[in-house]
Formats: sequence, structure tokens, C-alpha cells
Amino acid sequence: MLSRQTKRNFARIAPFGLIWLLFSVIYSLLERGLLGELNYYPATGNPYNFGGTVFITACMAVFCGLLIGSVEVLYLNRLFINRSFQQKVIFKTGIYLTFIILFLLMTTLLFNAYALQQNIFAPEVVRNTAIFFTNFAFWSVTFYIACIIGISLFFHEVSENIGHGVVTNFFSGRYHTPKQEERIFMFLDMKSSTTLAEQMGHGRYFTMLKAYFADLSAPIIDYSGEVYQYAGDEMIITWTLKKGLHNNACIHCFFALKQALQQHAEKYKLQFGVLPAFKAGLHAGTVTTGEIGVIKREIIFTGDVLNTTARIQSLCNAYNTDILLSGDLVRKLSADESFVVLSLGEVELRGRDKRLELFRVSDS
Repeated sequence: MLSRQTKRNFARIAPFGLIWLLFSVIYSLLERGLLGELNYYPATGNPYNFGGTVFITACMAVFCGLLIGSVEVLYLNRLFINRSFQQKVIFKTGIYLTFIILFLLMTTLLFNAYALQQNIFAPEVVRNTAIFFTNFAFWSVTFYIACIIGISLFFHEVSENIGHGVVTNFFSGRYHTPKQEERIFMFLDMKSSTTLAEQMGHGRYFTMLKAYFADLSAPIIDYSGEVYQYAGDEMIITWTLKKGLHNNACIHCFFALKQALQQHAEKYKLQFGVLPAFKAGLHAGTVTTGEIGVIKREIIFTGDVLNTTARIQSLCNAYNTDILLSGDLVRKLSADESFVVLSLGEVELRGRDKRLELFRVSDS
């Protein structure tokens, strides 16, 4: 079985292959239109076959797209994490294009050397290679490739910023018409955040906040969660009912989040002099999900479940606990020996007519 991180990486890499495939087909159709009824290339006299060209170009494009996507997702993206959106797209387009040109240079030298049965530095080999690289057709194709790289990187950066699930839902139109669905929400709030910001200074505090959210990302991915919103020092995580209840993922995610911070305890204490902690409230219920906005479009959730979850989380201090669950969610969980659930009785929540039973969860 593939890990959730591997599946997520594949989902981030796949669009590169699809974008390159799309533009390879567009290129082949434009080429067919320009050549008309010709069955050869006028510049070289080489034979031209539309079907074969489409197939070979598409295969090469998908391979290049997936290769660039793999390098981007697994390595290069991390090196540019502190750069602006514009710098990321421009710099990385230049890097990838340079490597493609160098690759073409080497393959052209090798091909000519093999065809002429000479050394790659032989004058005739170098001359033929220079003719290829100074040809207008080569640089027009290079410019086209640069555009494909830029577009695929632009799409990737937008997806990274607003979330892959959100981009997918926008393109598929899944929530163009509002839909009702059952979801689980976790409101995660950093403890004593105001005091920390005053002690550390807002600039240093913000740097810590970025590290804090980054370190909490892996467990959310591992347990199939989605980050719905960042609101100051608070993070709202959501699951579809099926994903959140599968092996009690929403509960195990909470303990994995705590463990993730503990693993980075030394880093936080060295850089910031404190290890941040959080409290969480979890609840499940029906929400209406849909696209909203004109100037800025978003996919949002509306429903009483969000307000209730926020109020559950606000009671953590009163019950001296890091996590509180609603009875509605607890009754949906499956039996699990890895944690213990303890009822704290019923409470009245502001803005809610019915009393709600709350539960505390701890490691067994």
C-alpha cells in the first residue's frame, strides 16, 4: 500500500504530465496546420507523419512533464520556499529550461558524432550542432517549451497556495451548486498565543507560527485531513465523514500532531525559547458546501457544526484538557483500544438550544 504522502506527491506531480500532454497535442495540431498537405519538413526535407508525430511528441512531453514535476515536488520546491510567487516561477523556469537546452546540446552532439562517426568535438560535428542551435525553428520551440514550464509551475504554485483539493474542486465544478455533506471539524488553537507574541515580538512570533504550521502538516496529510482555514494562530482541519472515521483517523491525527511538535522540541527551544502547544475541539455534523464570492472566489462550509466546534474548543481551558469531543462525534467512532474516551457531562453552548455532551480523550 502506498503511503498517504506518496499518494499526495503523485497528485502534485500528475498535473505536470497532463499540462505537458495538452500543450504537446496543441503543438502537433498547429504543426499539422502550418504544413498543410506536405508530408515532409521544408527546412530539412525529413519525412513527416502526423499520427507518428502526435504519438512521439505526446510521449516525450508526458515524460518531460513528469520528470520536471518530480524534481519540483520532491526537491527544488523546498529550495525556493522563502521566495516570492513571481521569483519562484521565473527562476525555476530559467533553471529547468537551461537543463533542457544543455540536454539537447549533449544529445545533438552525440547524435551527430554517431552519424558522422567522429569525435563529438570534431569540426563537422560542432558545425552541424551549431546550425541546429542557431535555427529559428529551434528557438521558437524552445520559447514554446519555456511557456509550458512557466504555465505548469504557475499552476503548481497556485495549487500549493490555495490547496490541491480546492483547485480540483474548482476545475471539476463539484461545488458550483451548493451541496450538503457530513463532515468532521477540528478547531486547533495555539495556547497562550497572545502572551507569546508579546514576549517574542510579532516578527519573531510570526516566524515561529510558520514553522509551527509547517511541522503540523505531515500528520494532517497522513490522516487524510484537509486544512480548511488558517485564522491567526488557529487552524481548522476537516474530514469527510468516511475519511475521518476510517480507523478513527480524526482522533489519531490529534495525537500525531502532538507527537510532531515534540519531535521538533529542541528546534523550537533553541530558536524561540519555547515549545508551542495547542488545544482542540472536534465535532461532526451536516454542512452546506459551495463556491462563493465575486472578487475572490472560495469554497466555504456553512452550518451550525462550525460554530459548535469553535465553542467546544473554547471550553478546553475550563475542563483543563487539550482536547474535547462532542457526543455526536464520539457515537460515530469505532472501538479503539489505543485511546480512552471519558464523558464530562452535558453543557449548554451559547447559541445552541440543545445541551451537548462533551468527552475528553487520552492515550490508553
